[in-house]
Order: sequence, then C-alpha cells, then structure tokens
Amino acid sequence: MTARTGGELIVECLRAQGTDRVFCVPGESYLAVLDALHDSGIDVVSARHEGGAAMMAEADAKLTGRPGIAFVTRGPGATNAASGVHVAKQDGTPMILFVGQIGRRMRGRDAFQEVDYRQTFGDLAKWVEQIDHADRIPEVLAHAWHVALNGRPGPVVLALPEDMLREAADAAVGPRVEPVRSAPTAAQVDRFGRLLAEARAPMMVLGGSVWDADDVAAVTAFAERTGLPVAASFRRQQLFDHLHPQYAGDVGLGINPALRRRLEDADLLILLGARFSENPSQGFELLDIPRPRQRVVHVHPGPEELGRIYHPELAINAAPGAFLEAIAGVGSGDADARRAQALAAHEDYLAWSGTPAPLPGALQYGEIIAGLHTRLPEDAILTNGAGNYAIWLHRHYRFRRFGTQLAPTSGSMGYGLPAAVAASLRHPDRDVICLAGDGCFQMTGQELGTAFQFGARPLVLVVDNGMYGTIRMHQERTYPGRVSATDLINPDFAALANAYGARAETVSDTEAFWPAFDRCLGFTRDVGGPALLHLRLDAEAISPTATLSGLRGDA
Repeated sequence: MTARTGGELIVECLRAQGTDRVFCVPGESYLAVLDALHDSGIDVVSARHEGGAAMMAEADAKLTGRPGIAFVTRGPGATNAASGVHVAKQDGTPMILFVGQIGRRMRGRDAFQEVDYRQTFGDLAKWVEQIDHADRIPEVLAHAWHVALNGRPGPVVLALPEDMLREAADAAVGPRVEPVRSAPTAAQVDRFGRLLAEARAPMMVLGGSVWDADDVAAVTAFAERTGLPVAASFRRQQLFDHLHPQYAGDVGLGINPALRRRLEDADLLILLGARFSENPSQGFELLDIPRPRQRVVHVHPGPEELGRIYHPELAINAAPGAFLEAIAGVGSGDADARRAQALAAHEDYLAWSGTPAPLPGALQYGEIIAGLHTRLPEDAILTNGAGNYAIWLHRHYRFRRFGTQLAPTSGSMGYGLPAAVAASLRHPDRDVICLAGDGCFQMTGQELGTAFQFGARPLVLVVDNGMYGTIRMHQERTYPGRVSATDLINPDFAALANAYGARAETVSDTEAFWPAFDRCLGFTRDVGGPALLHLRLDAEAISPTATLSGLRGDA
C-alpha cells in the first residue's frame, strides 16, 4: 500500500463504491477532498446552496438506487444541508452527507463554525459519525454504505476534521457494498397464500423506496395473475402504470372518496413497501390503531417499521423484490372476481382524474396538467416540491413507468428544481419537467445557475398565484379573512430565468400555454439548456375543488 492523505482515501472509497457524481458547495474545511476529486474522474457539481446540493444528491439516489453523495462545509454549510437530509430520512433514500469539520485540537472551544454533528443530526440521520483518524476511513465509509442501503434506507452524516484530511495513512480500500435483502420464510408465504385465498375484497398498496424496474414488472405480473386492485401510496405513483386496468389511484392528500371507501371496506390490505404514515393513512384515520379492522399484510425491508403503528395480521421483513419472488407460486384464487373489482376501481379512478374542473381565470392549470401526459414521452421525469400546485399533478397526470417521478413525501418546499437538475444530469437524453409554485421556486430558484453551468436542461413550470397557497388555504378555513404572512410580491420569473441564461416566457391563459410550452421544450431538446414558463394563475384557483372566496364563505 502507498500512503495517501485522508482526502485521497475518501475519494478512493467513493470510486470503489461506484460513485460517479457528487454534489457540493465548496468549503475550506475539506479542501483536501476537493483536490483529490480534481483528477478522479468523478463528476463534481457545485450547487448554489447546500440545501440544493443535498436535495440533488437525494434525487440522484432515487434514480440510481445507490447512495447520493453531497459535500458541504462546517457550521452553516451543514445546517443549510439539513433540509435535504430530512427529505432522505422521510423518503427512505440512501444518502451520505460529508461535512467538513474544524481541526481536532480545536474541538470543545466553540471554534469558528464549530458544531457537534451527532447532536445536530441525531434525529435526522440513520447514523452520524466523525472520522478522527485517516486510517479508519475505509472502515467507516464501508459501514456508512451498509447503513444507508440496508433495512429502510436513509441518510448518513460523516464529519471530516480538516487536519485529518491532510493526514497520511496506509489503509486498504474495501470492496463495493451491496444491500443485504431479507426474504419471507416458507411459513409466511404459505400464510399469505391462505389469507389471499380467503379474501373477498382485497387491495394492494405500493410504496416505499426499495424498488427497481424489475420489481415494478413483477408486481404488475402478480396483480394480473391474481386480479388484485392496486393503489400507489403518497408520491409513489410511478410504481404502477396509471392506464393499467387494475390501477385504483393514489392514496395520499386529496384522495378519491371512492378509493377511500374501497380501502375502508377491504377485508385484506396488502401494504407492499409502504409505511402508511400520516398522508396515505388520511391522518391516521383510515386504519384503526393498533389493530386495524381489515386484515393487514405488511411487507417492509425495515423490521423496525413492522408493527410500529399498526398490528398486522402478517408481518414480513422483506424488500418488495424478494417478497414478489417468493410468492410467485402462490395460487391466484378467484382472480376473475377480484379482476372485476379492480376494473370498477379503475373506472372510479378515471372518472376522478379525467376531466379537471373549470377554474377561475383564463389559465386552466388542471387542463394543462391533464394535457401534459399526451405531449410528453412515457419516460419523461416529473419533479415537484410542496404546495397546492402539486395536487393537480398527482390527480390528473398519468405516470406510466418507474423512474419518472421525483417528489418528496416529506413535503419539502424547494425540492423540485434541485431534483430536476439531478435528473437531467443523470438522464440527459430524457425530458425533465419541474413543477414549482411561486413560493416553492424561490426556495431554490438559484439552482438555475447550476443547471446552466453543468448542462442540465429541465423545463420549469412556475405556478404563480402571488401567495403561499397551501398555507393561505388553511388560513382561510381556520381564520377566514384574516390574511397574515401568506402574500407574496414576486419578481418577473421569466426575466430572472433569462438572466441565468435560460429560455423563458410568461403565459396568462391556456391558449397561449401550449405554443410557449412547445417552444421551451424544443429549446431544452435542441439547444440543451434550461427553460422556464411563468404561469400566472388566478389567486381564486386555490385547489382543484375549492376557491379562496368559497373557503372563506364556508368558514
């Protein structure tokens, strides 16, 4: 072995794990790593804000299935990145955040930008560690990959003292880490088969993060063989083709009332990969706690999630793929009767999601969302952050394939644009559409500079109604007419995007939208740069089913 600095060992370990891209905001606390990255062959993407870098890393991990990597500096750099770590935690995404740290002899003196990262990130990350000795880097990084990938995946935070990164050490870099997946026992498979055979109104809900395209194909084949109706959990709609005759809709915010009734009336509920937390469970009211009235089969890769809220009839600690492989021989039972139920559920979904209700104003946003899936290829990637504007997307857009949806189940504003930058860099041959509200976009809008600099080419749709819309909706319901802190005075978003080098236009009516959309999408395809469409939405159009004045009147 040849002695290498801690910074060089970090980069060698990244290469051994197959890392080809890292996201960062540079800092003097980890200069030795930046130097080692210089000629490493690893793509280094410099974001404009640490929160954006962390969200890019999280989105990249969703697309690759491997830990997304972000580097930030100490103190404020780390705390800025915490928003992306929280997304990774709640979404179950493997991610590793490397944080530059003060020198080891400075610790405990409240030195410049000193932070105790174990305390700061203790509730946000699966594991937090500080590497004090360069010769332990391979050991700690191998463990970090194991922690991030196994069970319910999640984020790991590693602090890197700057003097340790300059320290030389002889240490062997470990092999590539692969996740360890548990599988059902023969007895569990047999019990599942009997529960399925006895059920007269079963439903399956797909969710979680440990999926790939093969798993999606396998669950589709299983559903077709058994006739099961299938729903997708909150912001996991890419797990089942929306035009498949057995798709029943999404179980999230603004759920189809007909789907809710089917879930309440089900005698067997199969939660495959899904935790069924607050949003899909409709505020923890859909299933009784701790013993649901429905028989529940809960399949999850993290054993700590089984029985955490609901006491299942059958708990299986397994990833979706391992479970589906194990039950391939389970009998189909009365598949024809179930298939008829699934077809009825699909018809309910089509009726609920089909024709959007008219909105106040000249811009019919619901009509635009409903038309997007006819204008975009099936492999287009759609991203969004948090806000009422996303309700239309979840209700009216038809997701057809795995790997086409990037949306935070954590409800983090500002996620859409960083995710779109990461997606466009990972899949430069595919269209990437980012949806963002005016408040959501301004959380991370500066990442248009990152997109332009590194050749990402997303098309951003900024839905501008001059307010923090979701909060205004709740405000009008609870404190009607008493508007406080939710108004926004916005910039000219098209002019702002032009300043970053993007193609941009502003539209105020539906008729003008489609020609502008075609021009902007053509720019992203032909020129290869980012584009932005500024959509001026009437403030009254607060949700697909409500207006501001209507909410105020009802309250």
